[in-house]
Amino acid sequence: MKHILGVFTDGETSAAAIVAIQRDGIVEIEVFSPAPNHAIAQALRPRVSPVRLFTLIGGLLGCASGFALPIYTVLDWPLITGGKPIISIPPFVVIAFELTILFGAIGGFMGFLLLAGLPRVKKLTLADPRFTNDRFGVLVRCTVAQAEAVRRRLEQAGAEEVTDHA
Repeated sequence: MKHILGVFTDGETSAAAIVAIQRDGIVEIEVFSPAPNHAIAQALRPRVSPVRLFTLIGGLLGCASGFALPIYTVLDWPLITGGKPIISIPPFVVIAFELTILFGAIGGFMGFLLLAGLPRVKKLTLADPRFTNDRFGVLVRCTVAQAEAVRRRLEQAGAEEVTDHA
């Protein structure tokens, strides 16, 4: 695999480069930007986050455990009062609701951390310090056969420089 880095002066030209490279079927693109840019965000075609699945699973587990815990408790230590049923669902709904919220929040947070790769164990190296100031970088991972076409696309899109990057 090759890593080709294009340096751009503004976000719109880098977004145009991203779209042109994606038309060639290359999807492994990483962008370095000094500030958020909506054109770049739309060009990268953001996908729906799977964090919501972690939240759903956490909420379902919380609801199930919110009913299972009090049911187990009253079956293990029955307290029969006035002929009322031992397992009465309405009072358990409060506990189930609270655990649904708790487990859903914890599941969403854990999903976020897992999918974001946090905590980051090894130090992240910045491709070029100019990307924190006034330049935009488009880093493309491609095969050796695609490298020359990617270089041409970046240059045609208006990159001020195109280099191989480790």
